[in-house]
Amino acid sequence: MKLLVCGGAGFIGSAFVHQRVAAGDEVRVLDALTYAGRRENVEGLDVELMVGRIEDPHAVQQATAGVDAIVNFAAETHVDRSILDAQAFVLTNALGTHTLVEEARRREVRYLQVSTDEVYGSITEGAFTEQHPLEPSSPYSASKAGADLTVLAAHHTYGQDVVIARGSNCYGPRQFPEKLIPVMTLNALHGGPLPVYGKGDQVRTWLHVDDFASGIHAALTHGVSGQAYNVGGAKEKINLDVVTWIIGLTGASTDQIRHVEDRLGHDFRYALDSSKLEALAGWSPKMDFDQGGLESTVHWYRDHPHWWKPLVATDDYKAYYRRVYGQDHTFLDD
Repeated sequence: MKLLVCGGAGFIGSAFVHQRVAAGDEVRVLDALTYAGRRENVEGLDVELMVGRIEDPHAVQQATAGVDAIVNFAAETHVDRSILDAQAFVLTNALGTHTLVEEARRREVRYLQVSTDEVYGSITEGAFTEQHPLEPSSPYSASKAGADLTVLAAHHTYGQDVVIARGSNCYGPRQFPEKLIPVMTLNALHGGPLPVYGKGDQVRTWLHVDDFASGIHAALTHGVSGQAYNVGGAKEKINLDVVTWIIGLTGASTDQIRHVEDRLGHDFRYALDSSKLEALAGWSPKMDFDQGGLESTVHWYRDHPHWWKPLVATDDYKAYYRRVYGQDHTFLDD
């Protein structure tokens, strides 16, 4: 296949690009190369990289020429940043998705929207199926839910060939150091405080980025048009337990834990039922969080300072970290 991968230089998108290039697909990447999208993430791969925003019709028209399918990872993704400034999330996640869907219909190609478990909101027990209503809780998840509804409406109204893949919390290499695991790993490695929201008793299911990428491909190739598919992790963990485990893997101390003011509107628990995709395509996660998944991720950040040091040294990152956690970060500069 010839694929256009929007946001393919980001964390999850680049994992998908690596897999598809290895499988022999022809890949073109459209990425705005914002703070979380980096050329280095697709360096050495035989891909065509085009720099542009998905809400720009001209950039989208150029990028979609000759492709067989569009896979959209491009998004503003971090809840904390959406609380600080929601406008960027509406522009990219809602307007950008609309722009891509319109072009996919004009080109008559399949469109896959990469979404998130957060569109369902929080669940106290059990797991979300695709039949659950969308009840987003943050500006981020609201913008993603809006994007999902735009995609589904295109199928209902025009009969457009669209599929949605909704993933659990992802972890793995090349994740920008604003999410839980990379932030805690880098602070733990360098003797800094470990800022934990509230009591740290929030619950998440964790999915390795390579497993999410393979699940997205399963939905792309086997998914029924107009349908959404959950791509869920198998390991449910309390946030504070994950932080404690990272402490053990890095030789840090529990004395470094600092409980900070909880995130506004913080969802307590996410969980996805992925049986629909499993029955359709035989997909299931392969990387076990407990048996090497988290450990290999921690080791990747330890062994790749050349990847993350330029990111945490920027004034933008320092200001963001200070606003969110009320303290300066302490990553070493040597």
